[in-house]
Parts: sequence; C-alpha cells; structure tokens
Amino acid sequence: MNLTLLQSQIQHFSRKLINSAWRLSLLLIFFSIFIIFLSGCQGKVQKNDGIIHLSLWQSINPPINRDVFNKLVDKFNQSHTDVQVESIFIGQPQLPKILTAVVGNAPPDILSFDPQLTGQFIELGAIRPLEKWLDKLPLKSEISPNLWEELKLDGHLWSIPLYTSNLGIFYRPKLFQAAGITQIPKTWEELREVAKKLTIDRNGDNQPEQYGILLPLGKEEWTVFSWFPFLLSAGGEIVTNNHPNLTNPGAIAALKFWHDLLTDGSATLSSPERGYEEDAFIAGRVAMQITGPWTYIIKSNVDYKVFPIPANVKPATVTSTGNMYVMKTTPTREQAALKFLEYVLSEEFQKEWSIGTGFLPVNLKAAQSEAYQQFSNQKPWLKVFLSQIPLAGTRPIIAGYSRLSDSLGRAIEATLLGESPEKALKIAQERLELIWDDK
Repeated sequence: MNLTLLQSQIQHFSRKLINSAWRLSLLLIFFSIFIIFLSGCQGKVQKNDGIIHLSLWQSINPPINRDVFNKLVDKFNQSHTDVQVESIFIGQPQLPKILTAVVGNAPPDILSFDPQLTGQFIELGAIRPLEKWLDKLPLKSEISPNLWEELKLDGHLWSIPLYTSNLGIFYRPKLFQAAGITQIPKTWEELREVAKKLTIDRNGDNQPEQYGILLPLGKEEWTVFSWFPFLLSAGGEIVTNNHPNLTNPGAIAALKFWHDLLTDGSATLSSPERGYEEDAFIAGRVAMQITGPWTYIIKSNVDYKVFPIPANVKPATVTSTGNMYVMKTTPTREQAALKFLEYVLSEEFQKEWSIGTGFLPVNLKAAQSEAYQQFSNQKPWLKVFLSQIPLAGTRPIIAGYSRLSDSLGRAIEATLLGESPEKALKIAQERLELIWDDK
C-alpha cells in the first residue's frame, strides 16, 4: 500500500471538507479511521514469514455467533500452513469504514457484509467477480442454486453466501386455540380472517388488548425487508430493466394488503423503526409476528410455532443472506482468499456454523447431514424455513438500491400512517424518477 499517496489524498480531501462544522466532524472520523488503517498496514508490512496473512472484516452479531465464526476461522488456520486469516470485527458505522478503506487503497482481503451493497462496490471497482473460480469448484453443486441468483449482477457473480435465512410468521398456539382457530392461514384472505379473530377488545373501550399481527412501522430496511415476501407473492417487483417500478399491480396489491389489515383494526404498529422487537409478541399483545429463525422468541419461555408466509398469486418469501466478497488487492492475495471462501462453502464449515448459530446452511450436504438433522429435529420450526429456501426471492443488489429502498420505505410508512397505497407508491416513483441514473 502506498502510504504517502494515501496521506496526500486525505490531505486533499480534508481541505475540501473543513469549510463547515459537520464536514469537520466527518474529517475527524476520517482521520481516526486512517490511523487504524495505517497501523494495520504497518502490521502487514512487518510480517515477512512466507505465509500470506489475510484480513477478514466482519460485523457478525450477537457475540455468541461471532465466537462460532472465529473458532471456525481458527480451524482453517490450523489446517493451512501457507495462508492465515485474521477475523476482525468492525463496529458501527460499518459502511464509512469500508468505503474509506477502499478509497484509501487499504481494503481488507475478505469482507463479510450486505449483498445489497454489491452494486455500489462494483461502481468503486472494489470487488472481484467470482464466477470463473466457482465454475471450476467441485462443491458448486452442493450449494442451493437459488442463492447464486441473489449475488449476481451484470452477468457476474460478486460474492458467496456465508449463510441464508428467510422470513416466516411466528404465532402463539395458545392464543390461536383460545380464538377457536384450528387451521393455520395459507392465503392472504385466510391470514386477514385469522388476524380479525385474534384481535380482542376485552373491556369494550375500542382499544384491543390483543391484536392479530404486528406490522413494522418505519421507512428503513427492516420495514422494506418485512414487506418484500408480500410483494413477491403478489407477483410484484420494484425494478424493471434496471429502472424503478413501484407502481406495478403486484406492489400496489401487497401494500394494500397491509393497509387492509390496519383498516380492519386487526394489526398494530411497532414503535418507529423497531419492527424487529418482539416484546409485544412475548407479552401476548400480538398473536403473530413476521420474523426469521434468528428471533429472540425461540429463547423465550412463551409458546410459539411458525408457519410460511401465506400466498397470494404464489407462495413466496425473501432471503436474508450473509455474503463474502473478495476485495481487489493483488492476484496472490486474492487466490489465497479464495481458499478461505471454498472452506466457508464446505459441508464441514456450514454444518458447524448452522448448528452453532441457527442460520440455515447454504451447503445441501450440511443440511442433510446426520448432525444437522438431529439439530433441526429438536427445533421443528426450523423445517418451515428450510422448506421455504426454494421459494425465497431476493431484494435487488443494483448500485441504486439504497435510494430505491429509501423511497419505497417512505411509501410503506406513509401507507401505514393512513395514505392510500396507490398515492404513496406514485409519490415514491416520482421522487425516484428525478434522481435515478439509468446509465
């Protein structure tokens, strides 16, 4: 790494930023990160032992899952004499640190992050395409095929899946039984009727003590993510030919369904941007909640089960996939990084990782292994998420996804607060038309 060049770039950048208070704050953050990178680069230079030392940045949480990952990294290091991987946890804010490293020509060798940032990384020239390597890899056939589609853009594969998961609906069986519900809902209409039956106003004050389902209020990614299974089930999309398309019939139908649940009075809203919290479900104030196998519900003492997302036009859910990029460094380091990625995709890694964390294995042999089958038999709700893997769709990974998600999130939030779905999506589409770059 050319430290003199990087220092010159930062000095040039700082002269542009120092004109305002908020820019000065950003400058201080930038310099703090630079000091970290400088120390890291110096550390790399000092190692001259014939072993390729790779840095891997990850933000795996909670800490118990991070421990599982780090133990697996240690196993890799113990079995490889030519390559050693250092797992480095990066806290918040993650993206500014990563982008600063890329701009400063000091990226990690391997990055575990969010596939939705793929397009942005491509624009920066920060990551290596992997399809040529993967096509020669014997274990490619062991990986769930639909997972590759989420990670492809512009004809190239840009990362590998570390884990997968998807959304379902957790429910309280005792509350279902008390309401006389004996069949889980399989369609949107059935879900709507079940939610009505589960909404109970015990004292007649028109303020139910128990609601059928919780919907996530907010405009950030959790809300968009939670709504996506309904979009996909309705045959909708948000991008057509690399251009925003928020006013198609499927998108309108999906948002109208959430609107109908609120109009019925059988759904309640989370606190703003806290739709992932499960307090109301655990306390029995809501009978159903949209979430995934990572949920804290499974660690609580309440009764619970899970059913697939009910269908409209077709059964569907959305993936929650963790991924790994090989960052552009040098050919030698990139080849060494690919050895670690092959290990991550292996049956051995995926079996131990999935049993240790609860995420779903991306390797089919790992999922079919005796150890994992014993694990999943002890947690029958996992089978719902495993069965949904072939049905799971994805969110876009195009460069403009952050802008797209922001506008879509605002439309969902506006609808949950009373706006008509058609108008909310129309406004969001018009906003995007003004700022979108089709390239």
